[in-house]
Amino acid sequence: MGTDTLRTDAADGADGRRREQRGWYFYDWACSVYSTSVLTVFLGPYLTSVAEAAADADGYVHPLGIPVRAGSFFAYSVSLSVIVAVLVMPLVGAAADRSGRKKPLLAAAAYTGAAATTCMFFLDGDRYLLGGLLLVVANAAQSVAMMLYNSYLPEIAPPEERDAVSSRGWAFGYAAGALVLVANLILYTAHDSFGLSESAAVRVCLASAGLWWGAFALIPLRRLRDRRTPARERESARGAALPGFRQLAATVRDMRRRPLTLAFLLAYLVYNDGIQTVISQASVYGSQELDLGQSTLIVAVLLVQLLAVAGALALGRLARTYGAKRTILGSLVAWTVTLAAGYFLPAGEPVWFFVLAAGIGLVLGGSQALSRSLFSHLVPPGKEAEYFSAYELSDRGMSWLGPLLFGLTYQLTGSYRDAIISLVAFFVIGFVLLARVPVRRAIGDAGNPVPERI
Repeated sequence: MGTDTLRTDAADGADGRRREQRGWYFYDWACSVYSTSVLTVFLGPYLTSVAEAAADADGYVHPLGIPVRAGSFFAYSVSLSVIVAVLVMPLVGAAADRSGRKKPLLAAAAYTGAAATTCMFFLDGDRYLLGGLLLVVANAAQSVAMMLYNSYLPEIAPPEERDAVSSRGWAFGYAAGALVLVANLILYTAHDSFGLSESAAVRVCLASAGLWWGAFALIPLRRLRDRRTPARERESARGAALPGFRQLAATVRDMRRRPLTLAFLLAYLVYNDGIQTVISQASVYGSQELDLGQSTLIVAVLLVQLLAVAGALALGRLARTYGAKRTILGSLVAWTVTLAAGYFLPAGEPVWFFVLAAGIGLVLGGSQALSRSLFSHLVPPGKEAEYFSAYELSDRGMSWLGPLLFGLTYQLTGSYRDAIISLVAFFVIGFVLLARVPVRRAIGDAGNPVPERI
């Protein structure tokens, strides 16, 4: 009878874990539409056109009296959003670990981002400053929410399941992005039939991403549960989180005791900076340098989304055979080749842009999903949110150098081709840094069991 009780408890625990995992997947389903429809497809070209409408005769706008080429305003806004995220994420991460209450913080960040995105409906005329402000708020909130979301992974999946669970999460997100992009494409291409101008159709697409984000965020907020460990209770008694950069410095000091975890984060910071910049600037490159229409860009990103679902799952399977580290290294080689080929794309020929999109899609989801699951093995127990705040700084938070380099290169050369080829360096350097990290020893140093294949 005692054995039967133990089996029942184990089964209930497994069922509960699966239920949490399914709820966890749905936050990717909720928020990835922002990354796809807003950040990747519509906002870059649209905000650039709004800034150009407000520009002077030399093509410059002057936020706070600073001369900025209109074509660089979007990239600079992305960089500013990162600075805000750098200030906020360490505070929220430490507070989440001390209190053990991640869900209220996740809800606050998610709905702040969703509200800012919904308000992009009012971005018209020459309101480029409003667009920049909403982008900064939405992008920073997305970074904070993703940090909290990612920190659940070590809690809801044992080590042997994490590659698969992480990959499924990314696949859910890309599937949602593809579904909403189909609706966006129909609305945008047939905007006259709906009685909308082209500008109004874009603004509806932007706002609908915020509504989608807020609606589907309810599912993970209902299914995920907070956990209070004795270590967290002791930390909670010590008081509130340290202010701003002091908390970040405290987290980094703690990570210095695990230099191999810090070495992985450095590698990830570099190559992911390239990935995030490609995501945010690809549609600007396609519209401004390759003279491709918005419908072509939507189809290309839709292709990326569809192939990213298959790519995330396929790279997850490869990781079971070759290990996560080797699979990530292979994806970085593919990123380098694909991006270098993008420099030579002819203008006005969408077929080659679709080929480039296919190459990006096949490696995009897998490289991100496996990086997340690999890092989860390097986090010491009880410090998930705090360490994932540093990870998110590398994921979205520290991805300011790529957009800044992209914007500066364009400002100095006037060529988006020069700007896009400058990003190859991130993948090459990231490959070298990651190859030098002994991940099995890093996992042991973090106090976690080492999987059979990693």
